[in-house]
Amino acid sequence: MAQETGTTCQQQGICIKPTYEESPLSTDLKSPVVLRAMTCDDLADAIELSLEQAWPHRAEDWELFLELGEGLVATLDDKVVGTIMAWRFGSDYATIGMVIVTNKIQGQGIGRKLMQAMLERLDGLNVVLNATAEGLPLYAKLGFEAYGEVRQHQGPAPTMPLADLMPGERVRPIGRSDADLPALWSRASGMDRSNMFNALWQGNKGVVLSRDHEPVGFALLRRFGRGTSIAPIVAPDLAGAKTLICHWLSARAGKFCRIDVVEGLGLSKWLEAEGLPCVGTVTTMVRGKPPVQQEGPQVFALAAQALG
Repeated sequence: MAQETGTTCQQQGICIKPTYEESPLSTDLKSPVVLRAMTCDDLADAIELSLEQAWPHRAEDWELFLELGEGLVATLDDKVVGTIMAWRFGSDYATIGMVIVTNKIQGQGIGRKLMQAMLERLDGLNVVLNATAEGLPLYAKLGFEAYGEVRQHQGPAPTMPLADLMPGERVRPIGRSDADLPALWSRASGMDRSNMFNALWQGNKGVVLSRDHEPVGFALLRRFGRGTSIAPIVAPDLAGAKTLICHWLSARAGKFCRIDVVEGLGLSKWLEAEGLPCVGTVTTMVRGKPPVQQEGPQVFALAAQALG
């Protein structure tokens, strides 16, 4: 599992304890806005905030995010009006996501204060996030620089045949013996993903792409949002990524599926042509040094826009 921030929200009667000192925020509002650590008890309000933004996250998605990472909330009169979350990857990197402020009080500086408070927690780490167009100006002012894009493809899965495999190539289910897959993902992403892999695979499905009996890529099929997400997708090349996607889409024709594709690797145009449209784009930004991918596999699709 990822860093220990407390027990899971699903364990009855136990919640993650706050570790952030409550901090009042001066605004034009009549009551002070207070920042504090996110707990399991805040998730119902957090879900309301994401629904207000037309984001598809289920209660289970929020619970997983909190189990894997840490969060802060902004409260007004004891009501959660803003959220931010972060996930640490080894000693060098972290990602930030789920930055939301309720529409009713946007423009009061609450988003900035949430970002500043979380960045204080992540001091010394290179921080990556995927920014919507609305968030870009704020993140740029806080020292983030753009270095990539992610294209969100989703919709009813098109009817697709299984890919023709090359000699020596095989697609098979992930097994308990596939202990090298977390390291494969870490090399591809430039961040230590070892703790996160098992948490994402648990309760979901996954397949390995092997060539000459050596694992060279994998793709998980996970319950997420409005249906399922093929996330992440790690492959040695574009052909390998297509093979993994064909495996999952061929079994899910007509069912809602989402893939958050890293732009610039050729996958987005192919998905458009195959009938899984792009519905939005976010900008990948970093405060510090961008992660450096080691030679070999590449990340073709993210685990989630928030997780990277």
